[in-house]
Amino acid sequence: MVAMAACGGGAPQPATPAAASAPSGNWFTDATEASGLRMTHFNGMTGEFLYPEVMAPGVALFDYDNDGDLDIFVPQARMLGTKTVADALVKPEQPLRGRLFRNDRPAAGSPDAVHFTDVTDASGIVQTSYGMGAATGDFNNDGCVDLYVTAFGSNQLFKNNCNGTFSDVTSASRTADPGWTVSAAFVDIDRDGWLDLFVGHYVRYSVAANVRCYSITGLNDYCPPNVYRAEPSHLLHNNRNGTFTDITAKAGLSAEYGAALGVSTADFNNDGWIDIHVSNDSTPNQLWINQKNGTFMNTAALAGTAVSPEGEAKASMGVDAGDFDNDGDEDMFIGELLGQGADLYVNDGTGTFSDESARAGLRGPSLAATTFGSGWLDVDNDGWLDVVTANGAVTHAVEALARKERFALQQKRQLFHNLGNGRFEDATARAGAAFAVPEVGRGLAFGDLDNDGDTDLVVGNDAGPVRVLLNTIGNTQGWAGVRLVDRGGRDALGARVTVRRADGKTLIRRTRADGSYASANDPRILIGLGSASASTSIEVLWPDGSTSTHAVPPGRYTTITQGR
Repeated sequence: MVAMAACGGGAPQPATPAAASAPSGNWFTDATEASGLRMTHFNGMTGEFLYPEVMAPGVALFDYDNDGDLDIFVPQARMLGTKTVADALVKPEQPLRGRLFRNDRPAAGSPDAVHFTDVTDASGIVQTSYGMGAATGDFNNDGCVDLYVTAFGSNQLFKNNCNGTFSDVTSASRTADPGWTVSAAFVDIDRDGWLDLFVGHYVRYSVAANVRCYSITGLNDYCPPNVYRAEPSHLLHNNRNGTFTDITAKAGLSAEYGAALGVSTADFNNDGWIDIHVSNDSTPNQLWINQKNGTFMNTAALAGTAVSPEGEAKASMGVDAGDFDNDGDEDMFIGELLGQGADLYVNDGTGTFSDESARAGLRGPSLAATTFGSGWLDVDNDGWLDVVTANGAVTHAVEALARKERFALQQKRQLFHNLGNGRFEDATARAGAAFAVPEVGRGLAFGDLDNDGDTDLVVGNDAGPVRVLLNTIGNTQGWAGVRLVDRGGRDALGARVTVRRADGKTLIRRTRADGSYASANDPRILIGLGSASASTSIEVLWPDGSTSTHAVPPGRYTTITQGR
Protein backbone atom coordinates (compact mmCIF):
# COMPACT_ATOMS: atom_id res chain seq x y z
CA MET A 1 0.00 0.00 0.00
CA VAL A 2 1.23 3.50 -0.81
CA ALA A 3 0.74 6.28 1.72
CA MET A 4 -1.19 9.39 0.67
CA ALA A 5 -0.15 12.71 2.17
CA ALA A 6 -1.25 16.34 1.78
CA CYS A 7 0.84 19.50 1.89
CA GLY A 8 0.42 22.84 1.49
CA GLY A 9 8.53 32.04 -9.15
CA GLY A 10 9.95 32.35 -12.54
CA ALA A 11 10.71 29.70 -15.13
CA PRO A 12 14.03 27.90 -14.58
CA GLN A 13 16.50 26.76 -17.17
CA PRO A 14 16.16 22.97 -16.92
CA ALA A 15 19.24 20.85 -16.63
CA THR A 16 19.16 17.32 -17.94
CA PRO A 17 19.37 14.24 -15.72
CA ALA A 18 21.64 11.45 -16.77
CA ALA A 19 19.80 8.61 -18.48
CA ALA A 20 20.01 5.31 -16.69
CA SER A 21 21.08 2.27 -18.62
CA ALA A 22 18.14 0.29 -19.96
CA PRO A 23 16.98 -2.24 -17.34
CA SER A 24 16.94 -5.93 -18.10
CA GLY A 25 14.07 -8.40 -17.88
CA ASN A 26 10.49 -7.99 -19.05
CA TRP A 27 9.33 -4.43 -18.50
CA PHE A 28 5.61 -5.24 -18.61
CA THR A 29 3.54 -8.28 -17.74
CA ASP A 30 0.03 -9.10 -18.95
CA ALA A 31 -2.08 -9.11 -15.77
CA THR A 32 -5.46 -9.17 -17.52
CA GLU A 33 -6.48 -12.65 -16.39
CA ALA A 34 -5.23 -12.25 -12.83
CA SER A 35 -6.86 -8.82 -12.51
CA GLY A 36 -10.33 -10.19 -13.13
CA LEU A 37 -11.03 -7.66 -15.88
CA ARG A 38 -13.15 -9.45 -18.44
CA MET A 39 -14.21 -7.48 -21.49
CA THR A 40 -14.00 -8.20 -25.20
CA HIS A 41 -14.80 -5.42 -27.61
CA PHE A 42 -17.48 -6.11 -30.18
CA ASN A 43 -17.57 -4.05 -33.39
CA GLY A 44 -20.67 -5.47 -35.05
CA MET A 45 -18.98 -6.40 -38.31
CA THR A 46 -21.15 -8.18 -40.86
CA GLY A 47 -18.81 -8.36 -43.83
CA GLU A 48 -20.05 -5.09 -45.32
CA PHE A 49 -16.93 -3.17 -44.15
CA LEU A 50 -18.87 -0.38 -42.44
CA TYR A 51 -16.41 2.35 -41.50
CA PRO A 52 -17.01 2.69 -37.70
CA GLU A 53 -16.17 -1.00 -37.23
CA VAL A 54 -12.48 -0.26 -37.59
CA MET A 55 -12.06 2.75 -35.25
CA ALA A 56 -12.83 1.82 -31.61
CA PRO A 57 -12.37 1.44 -28.64
CA GLY A 58 -10.69 3.94 -26.35
CA VAL A 59 -10.10 3.46 -22.61
CA ALA A 60 -10.58 5.74 -19.58
CA LEU A 61 -8.63 5.58 -16.31
CA PHE A 62 -10.10 7.67 -13.49
CA ASP A 63 -10.77 7.44 -9.76
CA TYR A 64 -14.56 7.57 -9.84
CA ASP A 65 -15.02 6.59 -6.15
CA ASN A 66 -12.26 8.78 -4.67
CA ASP A 67 -10.56 5.88 -2.91
CA GLY A 68 -7.09 6.70 -4.21
CA ASP A 69 -6.77 4.22 -7.06
CA LEU A 70 -7.65 4.16 -10.76
CA ASP A 71 -10.81 2.58 -12.06
CA ILE A 72 -11.43 1.69 -15.72
CA PHE A 73 -14.23 2.48 -18.16
CA VAL A 74 -14.32 0.97 -21.64
CA PRO A 75 -17.00 1.95 -24.21
CA GLN A 76 -18.70 -0.78 -26.18
CA ALA A 77 -20.05 -0.87 -29.72
CA ARG A 78 -23.26 -2.40 -31.09
CA MET A 79 -24.81 -3.35 -34.40
CA LEU A 80 -24.99 -0.68 -37.08
CA GLY A 81 -28.02 0.29 -39.10
CA THR A 82 -30.80 -2.28 -39.26
CA LYS A 83 -28.53 -5.26 -38.67
CA THR A 84 -29.02 -7.46 -35.63
CA VAL A 85 -26.60 -9.55 -33.60
CA ALA A 86 -27.70 -12.56 -35.64
CA ASP A 87 -26.03 -10.91 -38.66
CA ALA A 88 -22.68 -10.40 -36.90
CA LEU A 89 -19.74 -12.48 -38.11
CA VAL A 90 -18.51 -12.73 -34.51
CA LYS A 91 -21.10 -12.84 -31.74
CA PRO A 92 -20.66 -10.71 -28.59
CA GLU A 93 -19.43 -12.42 -25.45
CA GLN A 94 -21.30 -10.04 -23.09
CA PRO A 95 -24.33 -7.74 -23.15
CA LEU A 96 -23.50 -4.76 -25.36
CA ARG A 97 -22.84 -1.87 -23.00
CA GLY A 98 -19.88 0.22 -21.95
CA ARG A 99 -18.40 -1.20 -18.76
CA LEU A 100 -17.08 0.33 -15.55
CA PHE A 101 -14.56 -1.68 -13.54
CA ARG A 102 -13.82 -0.73 -9.92
CA ASN A 103 -10.23 -1.08 -8.77
CA ASP A 104 -10.13 -3.27 -5.66
CA ARG A 105 -6.38 -3.04 -5.26
CA PRO A 106 -5.44 -5.88 -2.89
CA ALA A 107 -3.88 -5.24 0.48
CA ALA A 108 -0.14 -5.56 0.97
CA GLY A 109 0.99 -9.16 0.81
CA SER A 110 -1.66 -10.25 -1.65
CA PRO A 111 -0.31 -12.40 -4.51
CA ASP A 112 -2.23 -10.22 -7.00
CA ALA A 113 -1.02 -6.72 -7.79
CA VAL A 114 -4.44 -5.41 -8.80
CA HIS A 115 -8.00 -6.65 -9.10
CA PHE A 116 -11.09 -5.21 -10.82
CA THR A 117 -14.80 -5.76 -10.26
CA ASP A 118 -17.44 -5.04 -12.92
CA VAL A 119 -19.76 -2.48 -11.28
CA THR A 120 -21.54 -1.33 -14.43
CA ASP A 121 -25.02 -2.37 -13.29
CA ALA A 122 -24.75 -0.56 -9.97
CA SER A 123 -23.11 2.54 -11.49
CA GLY A 124 -26.10 3.70 -13.52
CA ILE A 125 -23.98 4.13 -16.66
CA VAL A 126 -26.06 3.12 -19.66
CA GLN A 127 -24.29 3.81 -22.93
CA THR A 128 -26.79 4.13 -25.78
CA SER A 129 -24.74 4.82 -28.93
CA TYR A 130 -21.95 3.01 -30.81
CA GLY A 131 -19.19 3.85 -28.33
CA MET A 132 -15.81 5.20 -29.40
CA GLY A 133 -13.85 6.73 -26.54
CA ALA A 134 -14.03 8.75 -23.34
CA ALA A 135 -12.86 11.92 -21.62
CA THR A 136 -12.79 12.54 -17.87
CA GLY A 137 -12.93 15.65 -15.70
CA ASP A 138 -14.88 17.20 -12.83
CA PHE A 139 -17.07 19.59 -14.84
CA ASN A 140 -19.21 20.77 -11.89
CA ASN A 141 -16.45 21.17 -9.29
CA ASP A 142 -17.98 18.84 -6.71
CA GLY A 143 -14.76 16.90 -6.18
CA CYS A 144 -15.88 13.82 -8.14
CA VAL A 145 -14.66 12.95 -11.64
CA ASP A 146 -17.31 12.86 -14.36
CA LEU A 147 -17.30 10.81 -17.57
CA TYR A 148 -17.94 11.92 -21.17
CA VAL A 149 -18.42 9.08 -23.64
CA THR A 150 -17.80 9.77 -27.33
CA ALA A 151 -19.64 7.84 -30.01
CA PHE A 152 -20.84 7.34 -33.53
CA GLY A 153 -24.22 8.80 -32.73
CA SER A 154 -24.92 10.91 -29.65
CA ASN A 155 -22.22 11.50 -27.04
CA GLN A 156 -23.17 11.17 -23.37
CA LEU A 157 -22.14 13.06 -20.24
CA PHE A 158 -22.42 11.09 -17.01
CA LYS A 159 -22.33 13.17 -13.84
CA ASN A 160 -20.64 11.48 -10.91
CA ASN A 161 -23.05 11.55 -7.96
CA CYS A 162 -20.18 11.08 -5.47
CA ASN A 163 -21.81 7.91 -4.10
CA GLY A 164 -20.64 5.31 -6.60
CA THR A 165 -23.35 6.10 -9.13
CA PHE A 166 -23.69 8.31 -12.22
CA SER A 167 -26.56 10.24 -13.79
CA ASP A 168 -26.94 10.83 -17.51
CA VAL A 169 -27.07 14.64 -17.80
CA THR A 170 -26.44 14.80 -21.54
CA SER A 171 -29.67 16.56 -22.39
CA ALA A 172 -29.65 18.95 -19.43
CA SER A 173 -26.00 19.89 -20.01
CA ARG A 174 -26.41 20.29 -23.79
CA THR A 175 -23.41 18.09 -24.58
CA ALA A 176 -24.90 15.40 -26.85
CA ASP A 177 -23.11 16.85 -29.89
CA PRO A 178 -24.32 14.10 -32.30
CA GLY A 179 -22.27 12.95 -35.26
CA TRP A 180 -19.09 10.93 -35.09
CA THR A 181 -16.75 11.83 -32.23
CA VAL A 182 -13.62 9.85 -31.39
CA SER A 183 -11.53 11.97 -29.00
CA ALA A 184 -12.60 14.74 -26.62
CA ALA A 185 -10.91 16.65 -23.81
CA PHE A 186 -11.91 18.66 -20.77
CA VAL A 187 -9.84 21.86 -20.70
CA ASP A 188 -10.10 25.18 -18.87
CA ILE A 189 -9.68 27.55 -21.81
CA ASP A 190 -10.27 30.83 -19.93
CA ARG A 191 -8.67 30.07 -16.55
CA ASP A 192 -11.94 30.61 -14.68
CA GLY A 193 -11.58 27.40 -12.68
CA TRP A 194 -14.29 25.49 -14.62
CA LEU A 195 -13.58 22.83 -17.21
CA ASP A 196 -14.74 23.47 -20.75
CA LEU A 197 -15.03 20.68 -23.33
CA PHE A 198 -13.42 20.20 -26.73
CA VAL A 199 -15.25 17.64 -28.87
CA GLY A 200 -13.29 16.40 -31.89
CA HIS A 201 -15.47 15.30 -34.79
CA TYR A 202 -14.30 12.83 -37.43
CA VAL A 203 -16.15 12.49 -40.77
CA ARG A 204 -19.74 12.79 -41.96
CA TYR A 205 -20.89 9.21 -42.28
CA SER A 206 -24.07 7.17 -42.27
CA VAL A 207 -24.63 3.47 -42.78
CA ALA A 208 -27.19 4.25 -45.48
CA ALA A 209 -24.58 6.23 -47.43
CA ASN A 210 -21.73 3.79 -46.83
CA VAL A 211 -19.28 3.86 -49.74
CA ARG A 212 -18.05 0.55 -51.07
CA CYS A 213 -14.25 0.54 -51.33
CA TYR A 214 -11.88 -2.03 -52.77
CA SER A 215 -8.32 -3.19 -52.23
CA ILE A 216 -5.79 -3.43 -55.05
CA THR A 217 -7.02 -6.99 -55.59
CA GLY A 218 -10.55 -5.78 -56.30
CA LEU A 219 -11.96 -7.23 -53.07
CA ASN A 220 -14.01 -5.22 -50.57
CA ASP A 221 -12.10 -3.41 -47.83
CA TYR A 222 -12.45 -0.46 -45.45
CA CYS A 223 -12.42 3.01 -47.01
CA PRO A 224 -9.89 5.79 -46.38
CA PRO A 225 -11.24 8.94 -44.66
CA ASN A 226 -11.02 11.17 -47.74
CA VAL A 227 -13.96 9.25 -49.21
CA TYR A 228 -16.12 11.21 -46.74
CA ARG A 229 -16.32 14.88 -45.77
CA ALA A 230 -14.70 15.96 -42.53
CA GLU A 231 -16.96 17.34 -39.80
CA PRO A 232 -16.26 20.51 -37.78
CA SER A 233 -15.16 19.92 -34.19
CA HIS A 234 -16.86 21.83 -31.38
CA LEU A 235 -15.74 23.83 -28.35
CA LEU A 236 -18.25 23.93 -25.48
CA HIS A 237 -17.94 26.57 -22.75
CA ASN A 238 -18.84 25.67 -19.17
CA ASN A 239 -21.60 27.96 -17.86
CA ARG A 240 -20.85 26.98 -14.23
CA ASN A 241 -24.43 25.85 -13.71
CA GLY A 242 -24.32 22.33 -15.15
CA THR A 243 -24.77 23.46 -18.75
CA PHE A 244 -22.45 24.18 -21.68
CA THR A 245 -22.68 26.65 -24.58
CA ASP A 246 -21.25 25.94 -28.04
CA ILE A 247 -18.72 28.73 -28.67
CA THR A 248 -17.00 27.13 -31.67
CA ALA A 249 -17.62 30.07 -34.02
CA LYS A 250 -17.11 32.73 -31.35
CA ALA A 251 -13.77 31.15 -30.37
CA GLY A 252 -12.59 31.08 -34.00
CA LEU A 253 -12.51 27.31 -34.40
CA SER A 254 -15.22 26.98 -37.05
CA ALA A 255 -13.24 28.29 -40.02
CA GLU A 256 -10.81 25.36 -40.23
CA TYR A 257 -11.44 21.72 -39.49
CA GLY A 258 -10.40 18.22 -40.44
CA ALA A 259 -11.09 14.58 -39.65
CA ALA A 260 -10.18 14.78 -35.94
CA LEU A 261 -8.88 11.62 -34.26
CA GLY A 262 -6.57 12.79 -31.44
CA VAL A 263 -6.44 15.80 -29.12
CA SER A 264 -3.83 17.02 -26.67
CA THR A 265 -4.09 20.15 -24.54
CA ALA A 266 -0.95 21.85 -23.25
CA ASP A 267 0.72 25.26 -23.06
CA PHE A 268 2.70 24.86 -26.26
CA ASN A 269 4.05 28.44 -26.47
CA ASN A 270 4.85 28.87 -22.76
CA ASP A 271 2.57 31.85 -22.17
CA GLY A 272 0.67 30.32 -19.26
CA TRP A 273 -2.53 29.55 -21.21
CA ILE A 274 -3.62 26.12 -22.40
CA ASP A 275 -3.64 25.49 -26.16
CA ILE A 276 -5.24 22.66 -28.17
CA HIS A 277 -3.58 20.40 -30.73
CA VAL A 278 -5.85 18.33 -32.98
CA SER A 279 -4.52 15.38 -34.96
CA ASN A 280 -6.49 15.02 -38.19
CA ASP A 281 -6.71 11.95 -40.40
CA SER A 282 -5.40 12.72 -43.92
CA THR A 283 -6.18 16.41 -43.45
CA PRO A 284 -3.84 19.07 -42.00
CA ASN A 285 -3.44 19.04 -38.22
CA GLN A 286 -4.44 22.07 -36.17
CA LEU A 287 -2.57 23.87 -33.41
CA TRP A 288 -5.04 26.22 -31.73
CA ILE A 289 -3.07 28.80 -29.76
CA ASN A 290 -5.04 30.44 -26.95
CA GLN A 291 -5.32 34.20 -27.50
CA LYS A 292 -6.23 34.78 -23.82
CA ASN A 293 -9.51 36.45 -24.74
CA GLY A 294 -11.76 33.47 -25.44
CA THR A 295 -10.50 32.98 -28.98
CA PHE A 296 -7.92 30.74 -30.63
CA MET A 297 -5.67 31.01 -33.68
CA ASN A 298 -4.61 28.00 -35.75
CA THR A 299 -0.83 28.32 -36.12
CA ALA A 300 -0.15 24.75 -37.25
CA ALA A 301 1.06 25.72 -40.73
CA LEU A 302 3.57 28.26 -39.40
CA ALA A 303 4.43 26.11 -36.39
CA GLY A 304 5.37 23.14 -38.57
CA THR A 305 2.79 20.63 -37.30
CA ALA A 306 0.06 20.87 -39.97
CA VAL A 307 1.69 18.59 -42.54
CA SER A 308 4.88 16.61 -43.00
CA PRO A 309 8.12 18.36 -44.03
CA GLU A 310 7.30 17.15 -47.56
CA GLY A 311 3.95 18.91 -47.45
CA GLU A 312 1.88 15.74 -46.99
CA ALA A 313 -1.25 15.73 -44.84
CA LYS A 314 -0.60 12.50 -42.97
CA ALA A 315 -3.07 10.11 -41.35
CA SER A 316 -2.51 11.49 -37.86
CA MET A 317 -4.17 9.56 -35.04
CA GLY A 318 -2.97 9.28 -31.44
CA VAL A 319 -1.10 12.29 -30.04
CA ASP A 320 0.53 13.21 -26.74
CA ALA A 321 2.48 16.22 -25.49
CA GLY A 322 5.43 15.98 -23.11
CA ASP A 323 8.91 17.34 -22.49
CA PHE A 324 10.93 14.36 -23.73
CA ASP A 325 14.23 16.27 -23.97
CA ASN A 326 13.90 18.05 -20.60
CA ASP A 327 14.40 21.52 -22.03
CA GLY A 328 11.29 23.04 -20.46
CA ASP A 329 8.69 22.92 -23.25
CA GLU A 330 6.02 20.56 -24.58
CA ASP A 331 7.03 18.35 -27.52
CA MET A 332 4.62 16.08 -29.40
CA PHE A 333 4.50 12.48 -30.57
CA ILE A 334 1.88 11.64 -33.24
CA GLY A 335 1.03 8.17 -34.53
CA GLU A 336 0.61 7.71 -38.27
CA LEU A 337 -0.47 5.22 -40.92
CA LEU A 338 1.50 2.16 -42.04
CA GLY A 339 4.31 3.35 -44.33
CA GLN A 340 4.24 6.96 -43.09
CA GLY A 341 6.16 6.64 -39.84
CA ALA A 342 5.40 8.37 -36.54
CA ASP A 343 6.16 12.07 -36.03
CA LEU A 344 8.25 13.59 -33.26
CA TYR A 345 7.68 17.34 -33.17
CA VAL A 346 10.37 19.10 -31.12
CA ASN A 347 9.33 22.45 -29.62
CA ASP A 348 11.77 25.36 -29.66
CA GLY A 349 10.01 26.86 -26.65
CA THR A 350 7.82 29.31 -28.56
CA GLY A 351 5.33 26.88 -30.07
CA THR A 352 7.33 26.34 -33.26
CA PHE A 353 8.26 22.75 -34.03
CA SER A 354 10.64 20.70 -36.16
CA ASP A 355 9.99 17.09 -37.13
CA GLU A 356 12.92 15.14 -35.69
CA SER A 357 11.43 11.64 -35.88
CA ALA A 358 14.02 10.30 -38.33
CA ARG A 359 16.99 11.80 -36.49
CA ALA A 360 15.62 10.56 -33.15
CA GLY A 361 15.38 6.98 -34.40
CA LEU A 362 11.56 6.81 -34.32
CA ARG A 363 10.64 7.06 -37.99
CA GLY A 364 12.20 3.79 -39.21
CA PRO A 365 10.82 1.38 -36.57
CA SER A 366 7.34 2.92 -36.79
CA LEU A 367 7.02 2.60 -40.58
CA ALA A 368 5.67 -0.94 -40.25
CA ALA A 369 2.83 0.08 -37.92
CA THR A 370 -0.44 1.98 -38.00
CA THR A 371 -0.30 3.75 -34.64
CA PHE A 372 -3.43 4.71 -32.76
CA GLY A 373 -2.95 4.85 -28.97
CA SER A 374 0.35 6.51 -28.08
CA GLY A 375 1.88 8.54 -25.31
CA TRP A 376 4.78 9.67 -23.19
CA LEU A 377 5.66 7.85 -19.99
CA ASP A 378 8.82 7.33 -17.98
CA VAL A 379 8.86 3.54 -18.13
CA ASP A 380 11.92 3.08 -15.93
CA ASN A 381 11.71 6.29 -13.84
CA ASP A 382 15.09 7.52 -15.04
CA GLY A 383 13.76 11.04 -15.61
CA TRP A 384 13.38 10.72 -19.40
CA LEU A 385 10.03 10.23 -21.13
CA ASP A 386 9.71 7.12 -23.30
CA VAL A 387 7.01 6.26 -25.86
CA VAL A 388 4.56 3.34 -26.01
CA THR A 389 2.19 2.74 -28.93
CA ALA A 390 -0.84 0.53 -29.61
CA ASN A 391 -0.97 -0.46 -33.27
CA GLY A 392 -3.43 -2.03 -35.67
CA ALA A 393 -4.03 -1.75 -39.40
CA VAL A 394 -7.13 -0.20 -41.00
CA THR A 395 -6.98 -1.99 -44.35
CA HIS A 396 -6.21 -5.62 -45.07
CA ALA A 397 -3.05 -7.05 -46.54
CA VAL A 398 -3.57 -8.66 -49.94
CA GLU A 399 -2.85 -12.09 -48.50
CA ALA A 400 -5.49 -11.69 -45.78
CA LEU A 401 -8.20 -10.75 -48.24
CA ALA A 402 -7.22 -13.64 -50.50
CA ARG A 403 -7.73 -15.95 -47.52
CA LYS A 404 -11.14 -14.31 -46.97
CA GLU A 405 -10.14 -13.05 -43.53
CA ARG A 406 -12.59 -10.37 -42.49
CA PHE A 407 -10.61 -8.58 -39.77
CA ALA A 408 -6.93 -9.49 -40.11
CA LEU A 409 -5.58 -6.12 -38.95
CA GLN A 410 -3.39 -7.29 -36.06
CA GLN A 411 -0.08 -5.58 -35.28
CA LYS A 412 2.26 -5.68 -32.30
CA ARG A 413 2.63 -2.92 -29.73
CA GLN A 414 5.89 -0.95 -29.60
CA LEU A 415 8.07 0.68 -26.93
CA PHE A 416 10.76 3.26 -27.62
CA HIS A 417 13.26 3.94 -24.83
CA ASN A 418 14.61 7.47 -24.45
CA LEU A 419 18.42 7.44 -24.46
CA GLY A 420 18.65 10.95 -23.01
CA ASN A 421 20.55 12.37 -25.98
CA GLY A 422 17.67 13.21 -28.31
CA ARG A 423 17.47 9.66 -29.62
CA PHE A 424 15.35 6.58 -28.91
CA GLU A 425 16.01 2.87 -29.15
CA ASP A 426 13.37 0.35 -30.16
CA ALA A 427 13.07 -1.57 -26.90
CA THR A 428 9.96 -3.55 -27.86
CA ALA A 429 11.78 -6.87 -27.51
CA ARG A 430 12.59 -6.03 -23.88
CA ALA A 431 9.05 -4.88 -23.08
CA GLY A 432 8.00 -8.49 -22.56
CA ALA A 433 5.72 -11.12 -24.03
CA ALA A 434 2.75 -8.76 -23.70
CA PHE A 435 4.21 -6.72 -26.56
CA ALA A 436 4.76 -9.75 -28.79
CA VAL A 437 1.05 -10.50 -29.21
CA PRO A 438 -0.40 -8.93 -32.38
CA GLU A 439 -3.84 -7.37 -31.84
CA VAL A 440 -5.91 -4.59 -33.42
CA GLY A 441 -4.73 -1.92 -31.00
CA ARG A 442 -6.72 1.29 -30.68
CA GLY A 443 -7.05 3.09 -27.33
CA LEU A 444 -4.12 3.19 -24.91
CA ALA A 445 -4.40 4.68 -21.41
CA PHE A 446 -1.55 5.38 -18.99
CA GLY A 447 -1.65 5.31 -15.19
CA ASP A 448 -0.36 3.71 -12.01
CA LEU A 449 -3.02 1.04 -11.47
CA ASP A 450 -1.43 -0.53 -8.40
CA ASN A 451 0.01 2.67 -6.87
CA ASP A 452 3.49 1.18 -6.74
CA GLY A 453 5.25 4.12 -8.36
CA ASP A 454 5.38 3.25 -12.05
CA THR A 455 3.14 3.72 -15.07
CA ASP A 456 0.97 0.81 -16.20
CA LEU A 457 -1.02 0.45 -19.43
CA VAL A 458 -4.57 -0.47 -20.41
CA VAL A 459 -5.09 -1.29 -24.08
CA GLY A 460 -8.38 -1.24 -25.96
CA ASN A 461 -8.36 -3.68 -28.88
CA ASP A 462 -10.86 -3.55 -31.73
CA ALA A 463 -12.85 -6.82 -31.81
CA GLY A 464 -10.54 -8.13 -29.10
CA PRO A 465 -9.94 -8.22 -25.33
CA VAL A 466 -9.06 -5.24 -23.16
CA ARG A 467 -5.52 -5.75 -21.83
CA VAL A 468 -4.06 -4.76 -18.46
CA LEU A 469 -0.27 -4.49 -18.68
CA LEU A 470 1.57 -3.88 -15.40
CA ASN A 471 4.94 -2.15 -15.27
CA THR A 472 7.50 -4.32 -13.48
CA ILE A 473 10.66 -2.21 -13.57
CA GLY A 474 9.77 1.45 -13.00
CA ASN A 475 9.64 1.30 -9.22
CA THR A 476 13.07 -0.29 -9.00
CA GLN A 477 14.30 3.30 -9.18
CA GLY A 478 13.32 6.31 -7.09
CA TRP A 479 10.01 8.07 -7.67
CA ALA A 480 7.60 10.60 -6.25
CA GLY A 481 3.93 11.01 -7.10
CA VAL A 482 1.88 14.21 -7.03
CA ARG A 483 -1.83 14.85 -7.32
CA LEU A 484 -2.71 18.52 -7.79
CA VAL A 485 -6.15 19.72 -6.68
CA ASP A 486 -7.28 23.27 -7.44
CA ARG A 487 -9.46 25.56 -5.32
CA GLY A 488 -12.56 24.07 -6.91
CA GLY A 489 -11.68 20.67 -5.45
CA ARG A 490 -10.90 18.99 -8.77
CA ASP A 491 -7.75 17.70 -10.47
CA ALA A 492 -5.98 20.80 -11.74
CA LEU A 493 -5.85 19.76 -15.39
CA GLY A 494 -3.26 21.88 -17.19
CA ALA A 495 -1.21 22.68 -14.09
CA ARG A 496 2.49 22.67 -14.85
CA VAL A 497 5.13 21.42 -12.44
CA THR A 498 8.81 22.27 -12.38
CA VAL A 499 10.59 19.47 -10.55
CA ARG A 500 13.92 20.09 -8.86
CA ARG A 501 15.36 16.71 -7.96
CA ALA A 502 17.66 16.20 -5.02
CA ASP A 503 20.53 15.61 -7.44
CA GLY A 504 20.10 19.15 -8.81
CA LYS A 505 18.39 18.16 -12.05
CA THR A 506 15.19 19.78 -13.30
CA LEU A 507 12.17 18.29 -15.08
CA ILE A 508 8.95 19.79 -16.43
CA ARG A 509 5.71 17.79 -16.13
CA ARG A 510 1.99 18.64 -16.25
CA THR A 511 -1.34 17.39 -14.98
CA ARG A 512 -3.36 15.99 -17.84
CA ALA A 513 -6.03 13.41 -18.53
CA ASP A 514 -6.17 13.75 -22.32
CA GLY A 515 -3.81 12.58 -25.05
CA SER A 516 -3.29 9.23 -26.76
CA TYR A 517 -6.32 8.09 -28.82
CA ALA A 518 -9.94 8.25 -27.62
CA SER A 519 -8.66 7.68 -24.07
CA ALA A 520 -8.34 9.31 -20.65
CA ASN A 521 -5.25 9.00 -18.46
CA ASP A 522 -4.18 9.17 -14.82
CA PRO A 523 -4.10 12.90 -13.94
CA ARG A 524 -1.44 12.37 -11.27
CA ILE A 525 2.15 13.30 -12.05
CA LEU A 526 4.71 10.54 -11.60
CA ILE A 527 8.25 11.88 -11.20
CA GLY A 528 11.16 9.60 -12.03
CA LEU A 529 14.01 10.18 -9.60
CA GLY A 530 16.51 7.69 -11.00
CA SER A 531 18.98 6.70 -8.31
CA ALA A 532 18.02 9.67 -6.12
CA SER A 533 15.97 8.93 -3.01
CA ALA A 534 15.68 12.24 -1.12
CA SER A 535 12.69 14.58 -1.08
CA THR A 536 12.05 16.65 -4.20
CA SER A 537 11.15 20.32 -4.56
CA ILE A 538 8.43 21.28 -7.02
CA GLU A 539 7.06 24.60 -8.20
CA VAL A 540 3.45 24.47 -9.39
CA LEU A 541 2.10 26.86 -12.01
CA TRP A 542 -1.64 26.54 -11.40
CA PRO A 543 -4.15 26.94 -14.26
CA ASP A 544 -5.17 30.40 -12.97
CA GLY A 545 -1.57 31.65 -13.27
CA SER A 546 -0.64 31.55 -9.58
CA THR A 547 2.37 29.62 -8.30
CA SER A 548 3.36 27.72 -5.19
CA THR A 549 6.38 25.73 -4.05
CA HIS A 550 6.34 22.42 -2.17
CA ALA A 551 8.61 19.64 -0.99
CA VAL A 552 7.35 16.15 -1.86
CA PRO A 553 8.71 12.96 -0.29
CA PRO A 554 9.89 10.03 -2.40
CA GLY A 555 8.17 6.68 -2.63
CA ARG A 556 4.62 7.92 -2.09
CA TYR A 557 1.81 9.97 -3.63
CA THR A 558 1.31 13.46 -2.20
CA THR A 559 -1.88 15.47 -2.71
CA ILE A 560 -1.32 19.22 -2.96
CA THR A 561 -4.39 21.45 -2.73
CA GLN A 562 -4.10 24.96 -4.12
CA GLY A 563 -4.05 27.62 -1.42
CA ARG A 564 -3.28 25.21 1.41
